[in-house]
Amino acid sequence: MAKKTKTEQEEPLEKKLWKAADKLRKNMDAAEYKHVALGLIFLKYISDAFDELFQKLTSQKSEGADPEDKNEYTAEKVFYVPPSARWSWLQGRAKLPTIGKDIDDAMDAIEKDNSSLKGVLPKVYAQEKLDKASLGGLVDLVSTATLGTKEAQSKDLLGRVFEYFLGEFALAEGKKGGQFYTPGSVVKLLVQMLEPYEGRVFDPCCGSGGMFVQSEKFIKYHQDHYKKNNGNKLSLNPADRISIYGQESNQTTWRLAKMNLAIRGIDSSNVKWNNEGSFLNDAHKDLKADYIIANPPFNDSDWSGDLLQKDARWVYGVPPAGNANYAWIQHFLYHTAANGQAGFVLAKGSLTTKTSNEGEIRKALIENDLIDCIVNLPSKLFLNTQIPACLWFLRRSKQKRKREILFIDARNLGFLKTRKNLEFTKEDIDNVANTYHNWRTSDAAYEDIQGFCKTVSIEEVKALNYVVTPGRFVGLPDDEDDFNFEERFNTLKAELEKQIAEEGELNKRILDNLNKIQYEPATK
Repeated sequence: MAKKTKTEQEEPLEKKLWKAADKLRKNMDAAEYKHVALGLIFLKYISDAFDELFQKLTSQKSEGADPEDKNEYTAEKVFYVPPSARWSWLQGRAKLPTIGKDIDDAMDAIEKDNSSLKGVLPKVYAQEKLDKASLGGLVDLVSTATLGTKEAQSKDLLGRVFEYFLGEFALAEGKKGGQFYTPGSVVKLLVQMLEPYEGRVFDPCCGSGGMFVQSEKFIKYHQDHYKKNNGNKLSLNPADRISIYGQESNQTTWRLAKMNLAIRGIDSSNVKWNNEGSFLNDAHKDLKADYIIANPPFNDSDWSGDLLQKDARWVYGVPPAGNANYAWIQHFLYHTAANGQAGFVLAKGSLTTKTSNEGEIRKALIENDLIDCIVNLPSKLFLNTQIPACLWFLRRSKQKRKREILFIDARNLGFLKTRKNLEFTKEDIDNVANTYHNWRTSDAAYEDIQGFCKTVSIEEVKALNYVVTPGRFVGLPDDEDDFNFEERFNTLKAELEKQIAEEGELNKRILDNLNKIQYEPATK
């Protein structure tokens, strides 16, 4: 029994909360319950942060502090929570049948007192189909977690819980989940390869904001590491180094992004929503970003391309109306600064397609030396599609490696987290990212590795008719390249003959049993 208790104590908070919250979901659809659970977690976070500062201001009343002055909270970058929205008040009403309306009213009150949250918080708690007993149970469950205090923030507890819940909901929703969530290990790989230390970071299809969060984490990690080893006074606030810009066409997903950024203190004022999307209604028309990081919808056929045939963004050719892949590529390039770079996910078919001018656009990109690196990804990385994927890295102005492209085949990396879902390890991410950085900056540190990476001249790519599939260039790994074909063939042949023989014996037994059933009298 003691052993079990120890295991429970060691279970991460985010997993413990998810298991309990998922039980309370009962028959409610994951897509709807997502907003119920994440909204409450967000409310608990801002209430914890408010309450900690409230207690401090209360103890300083004799010095002139006013715990109900909103300006006191704004100065400390803490959201002001009015009395009827404070967690202690809501928890006391958790067992009442009006708890749903109470929470909706609390969300409204918080938005009125905090302009940056206007239109962001979910008001879905009073709906009839949401079981109020389960909702009260969820309130009690979330009450057990301290998420918004200074100590909790230093451990990034809320960030871990929020990210974990986003991932689990994406798994539960299947294909629909991919609209708001890019797998964490893919985001980490993109960010680590691009290294967005400072400048403007843009994601025109930002989902729940994971690219921005990871960019801030990346800066914070490296600043802490640098300070530890060098003892300098470099600012530890990532917000001082980068500014983020985003756009999302799905309003509920945009709300998730705004909450996801707010819990980390990231300014999301330039993360915009409109239901027309980035192609028809570009919310950042004049932006030239230093870094573009994105995971656009694969092979989107419903992007209104027929309305944009003469758009100024199509510098390298008009993309087909039936597939948005090359429209996204040129949209990214249009918003990339003179010395900027872009890293994004696309369907693997984009590497070879020649349909409706796509081949000519890719040829123009290659001849203008805009492609820096292509990474072939393994299957099962994405929750929402089985379409093979790849990473593209574009660079406006190459300092080195001019008229060369680095090809990396990462299909053999990663591990199966579940039967259907694969993830990269930290070592996998480091391996791919370091290979790219060494190639880009140092001739001495980089070397071609058979079956994994190869630097290729544009002339060589041209010789293969401008196809940019890594497998065409990196070859097979050494251990596969020199195997004995005859020996392998004979082994497989013997295994197949054995399997046929075993299945033949099995079929004979089944037939014998059927004959017995048919001719033997039934017993009572």
